[in-house]
Amino acid sequence: MRRLLPFARPAIPSVLIAMVMALAASLVSLAIPQVLQRLVDGPLRAGDPAAVPGAVVLIAVLGAVEALLYMLRRRYIIGPATGVETSMRLAFYRKLQDLPVAFHDRWPSGQLLSRSMSDLSLIRRFIAFGVVYLVVNVVTVVIGVVVLAVLNPLLAALFTVCSIPLWVNGFRFERRYTVVARRSQDQAGDLATLVEESVHGIRVLKAFGRSRTALEQFASRAEELRGTEIEKSKALAGIWLWLLLVPDVAFALCLLAGVWQASLGAITVGGLVAFFATGTVLRFPLESIGFLMSMLFDTRAATDRLHEVFDSENTITDPERPEHLTEARGRLTFDGVRFGYPDAPADAELLRGVDLDIRPGETMALVGLTGSGKTTMVELAGRLYDVTGGAVRLDGVDIRDLTREELRTHIAMAFEDATLFSATVRDNVLLGRPDAGDDVLAEALDIAQASFVHDLPEGLDTRIGEEGLSLSGGQRQRLALARAVAANPAVLVLDDPLSALDVDTEALVEAALRRVLTRTTALIVAHRPSTVQLADRVALLEEGRIIDVGTHTELLARSERYRFVISSFDEREEREPEEVGA
Repeated sequence: MRRLLPFARPAIPSVLIAMVMALAASLVSLAIPQVLQRLVDGPLRAGDPAAVPGAVVLIAVLGAVEALLYMLRRRYIIGPATGVETSMRLAFYRKLQDLPVAFHDRWPSGQLLSRSMSDLSLIRRFIAFGVVYLVVNVVTVVIGVVVLAVLNPLLAALFTVCSIPLWVNGFRFERRYTVVARRSQDQAGDLATLVEESVHGIRVLKAFGRSRTALEQFASRAEELRGTEIEKSKALAGIWLWLLLVPDVAFALCLLAGVWQASLGAITVGGLVAFFATGTVLRFPLESIGFLMSMLFDTRAATDRLHEVFDSENTITDPERPEHLTEARGRLTFDGVRFGYPDAPADAELLRGVDLDIRPGETMALVGLTGSGKTTMVELAGRLYDVTGGAVRLDGVDIRDLTREELRTHIAMAFEDATLFSATVRDNVLLGRPDAGDDVLAEALDIAQASFVHDLPEGLDTRIGEEGLSLSGGQRQRLALARAVAANPAVLVLDDPLSALDVDTEALVEAALRRVLTRTTALIVAHRPSTVQLADRVALLEEGRIIDVGTHTELLARSERYRFVISSFDEREEREPEEVGA
């Protein structure tokens, strides 16, 4: 409850008013037995039927008031409770957007999805219903026991002693159910991850005929979750046994003692009727303890799961006193850059002191064998990760001294694995510059040779399917390239953006790119000689260091290692037509 307080604070007045309404309804229900006592001990005992209709009307009015209070409580609390759920969901999504890429590398998306949906729904139901009745029913039971004690101390003591097994088994239930509830929610998240992976990878599963294997894996995980849910149900069944058995035993014992007392004249018939009517009113508060406790423990597990994300440290943050670039010229410098991934051993650095200076307006191609760290370098330029040593500078300013928002207005990126969103073509291309006009959009599409968008059913307003999987790989890459160009950055970072294009389309794109590259600084990860030839200079990356920089011609002439890397590009290009044909 303490951890939920920052989000629930706006709803606290509404929760308190709902508690008052529910408590008032409970007190009204406790008043009905008192009317019955006076009816039995008065008019009925005296044989005066004239007073019965008035008592009946009073009981009917009390029942109607109770029902009205319950209705008002539900209508009053639902708005604030859903408001808490919405604010928590927005905060959760904001946190996910703010956390670094390293966090998302570690966390399965299904776990995050289950937290943002099912866990938050649990919390909303607890605020709207659980916490209200947890408090109200406990207060009702306490008041009810006091009323029972006033009616007959002996029977009240007997009733209270009989409730001891409920508390003992309640504590046992808590220890068992808490563990199982958390396991169930984690397994549900794992199952959601498996479904998401299967849906996204449906083409691969079908292509390799592995649908049955995927189904078997899903069935195995679903069976694990089923077993956990059965274990939860058994725990609930155990507590319900006591919640139903104990009151019945208490009623039976109290009935025996009450009839014996009535035979001795120690209690009136009306008092006995009122005692059992009051006990009947207390049955629901007592029996509700089971599902209210299970809701409480489910909510506690959900809150813990949410705060595992909320408490995650964001290592890539804005500086307290950020610097500002009035007009970025586009000089990008890697100054002794070192980097190792967070989960990698301390001595397994991928970049081990990279020094590279890219002048304003210059196009630098970055080449190296697979695994040399090229993609890591471009991700460091956009501060998707932070360097572990040295610095990346933009116009002489350490990019860690700029706000992330400002940095990413100066640097735009296009990745080899192009990701598009479930939005229109226009929205996808203008993602980094949403206020740009149609002229910017048209120029970006022209440079990326993405005229195919005009042939889509609704042209630029065609909604692209999830992750753009309705398009070919080359079409997705061209839209991703258009998105980077449309942002009009000071520095354009391209991670092998033309790998999925055929030779003819690549040539057209490269010719158009030359117009853009005359007015911006560019760092291009290249895997083709034709891409290398776009560059003014080429940097050769090997074993975490830049071992040579020069023009393509200079490096061919003086560097045997460069010739080896370029020859591996040529071999790849020779194989590609055969692979496409296959």
